[in-house]
Amino acid sequence: MASNPSQPLACPRCATRYSLDERFCTDCGMPLTYAGRVDVTEPASGVRERARKVKPEYTRGDLRRVATARHQPEAELIQMLLLEEGVPSTLKRSAGFDVPDFLAAGPRDVLVPESGLGIAREVLRESEISASPDASVPAPYATTGRPIARLFLGLVAGAAVLGLLLWVVLVLNS
Repeated sequence: MASNPSQPLACPRCATRYSLDERFCTDCGMPLTYAGRVDVTEPASGVRERARKVKPEYTRGDLRRVATARHQPEAELIQMLLLEEGVPSTLKRSAGFDVPDFLAAGPRDVLVPESGLGIAREVLRESEISASPDASVPAPYATTGRPIARLFLGLVAGAAVLGLLLWVVLVLNS
């Protein structure tokens, strides 16, 4: 259908206008939204403007984690940075954290489609936000050698202290 400002529904992505009997855009398949007053062309703002920023070439493939934020507001900031470059993203609560869903606390994984992964990592690198080193490994399982080395040193130190205490007790009892 051609754009017609007298039709009350519009596609949030391509701004094509439709009558009330349509539900989805015939060009891109997006659900239609109320476009505002009939017979008036209004500039796009808010949600409509953000939907138009998404570049179709970055919407293909499975979702991959590109970053992990400490809480909901930080994750939304990352989403807005990615959207400015046309990369769509979604948030998912990180595995292993038992925080009620209605709270903004707790880490969030920022997921992007595979086709937008490279540009997303570049945007995060330029903004000095650390991207996930391996997007295929979930955050709780991606570890470096340092926590394991600390655990090992702690166990060795604990065993040494326990051995020293046993030696002192044996010496005092003899």
